[in-house]
Amino acid sequence: MKDTEIPRAVAAAVDTAAEYGLGADDAAVLHNSNRIAVRLRPSGVLARVAPLAHRLDFEVEIARRLAGTGSPVAGLDPRAEPRVHVRDGFAVTLWTYHEPTAAPENHPPAAYADALARLHAGLRRINLAAPHFTDRVADALRVVEDPAVSPDLGATERALLTGTLHEISRAILDRDTRQQLLHGEPHPGNLLATADGPLFIDLETVCRGPVEFDLAHAPEDVAAHYPGTDPALLADCRILSLALVVSWRWDRDDQLPDGRGRGREWLAQLQAALDRREHATGGGR
Repeated sequence: MKDTEIPRAVAAAVDTAAEYGLGADDAAVLHNSNRIAVRLRPSGVLARVAPLAHRLDFEVEIARRLAGTGSPVAGLDPRAEPRVHVRDGFAVTLWTYHEPTAAPENHPPAAYADALARLHAGLRRINLAAPHFTDRVADALRVVEDPAVSPDLGATERALLTGTLHEISRAILDRDTRQQLLHGEPHPGNLLATADGPLFIDLETVCRGPVEFDLAHAPEDVAAHYPGTDPALLADCRILSLALVVSWRWDRDDQLPDGRGRGREWLAQLQAALDRREHATGGGR
């Protein structure tokens, strides 16, 4: 979100919480991307605020349906209506704030895997139309295949990303593995260590695909504690998830700090992973 919009977005969060008698003497922006996360004190609310075009209603519906499954997710604030609130041109949702008890990089692998397995079990209990992981691939291809959208991407790198996105997603689909609802991006930054145990946040990325697609976003040692995974499929999902992240960095509108620098670093990692795959398959990708 642009810096000039943040004061209005924060005011929208404070005013929305006030409708339910949830005080906000202090409002601190914890995260800013395509939306902002605002901690409101002393009410213990986490408000998420985005432009109206953003699909917060999907995340709210996922949270509502997961509420009765015992899934390890940070839920909507029960003191407010479980819906998207519209105020001053923004979409606002109100969630329970959980104080982190450890840094994201310090999640024990076994606990991480257990939380993800329980989330997957909860997601299997709900029936909801959701994008497929290949929809995300298509979005990334729209970035890397169009020089007008990714003007700083060189021809060699463009070919590498385009080929990888097409080839690896096709290889994953060809395995005909069971598909289910997934978190979509359960990386360490989206798993909170709390007094109530590990809880996943940011459900807007829920999609369909094999569980290995989710595991690809977690640290490598987590997979060892998750039952029944396909190592070769997981390796391909790791390549695909890295290719997706790299692709976003070349979008002309990308706002990640030092996004281009990280994109170049991750391109090198992607090439190394592809080289390992080629070697493992005997020279053919």
